[in-house]
Amino acid sequence: MKLAEALSIRKDLQKRIFQIEKRLEDNVKVQEGDEPAENPEELMKELDGCLNRLEELIWHINLTNVQTVNEAGKTITQMIAEKDVLTMRISALRDTFEKASSQRERYSHSEIKMVTVVDVKQLGKQIDEYSAKLRKLDIEIQTLNFQTELL
Repeated sequence: MKLAEALSIRKDLQKRIFQIEKRLEDNVKVQEGDEPAENPEELMKELDGCLNRLEELIWHINLTNVQTVNEAGKTITQMIAEKDVLTMRISALRDTFEKASSQRERYSHSEIKMVTVVDVKQLGKQIDEYSAKLRKLDIEIQTLNFQTELL
């Protein structure tokens, strides 16, 4: 099985677990004299089975990520960490860019005038550079995911 397939299965399992949890919530209490729509004990068994499969799958994914190395010598785990930090960096810079480039109207000359103290144009370029780097990194990770066999 390829790593990409395992990641897809993991995502599906996580959705299924969420759905089972919701079904459990809906069936653990009923009005006195009524029967639940689904047997909570069977739902608990199904949940336990899904969680056990998820745990094993995550273990194999993590093992694969830490042992798979790209041409530059970085593991997928390192690349994911870099991607996460780049995403956070871009988000922070975009928030700063939006704040710095917003225009606040003054209603009178007696109101305090706010001025931007950062180079908005340079900040925009920085965001574009980091975004391009993020796209390239994401494509590289996805390529490895489709080429790599799950350990």
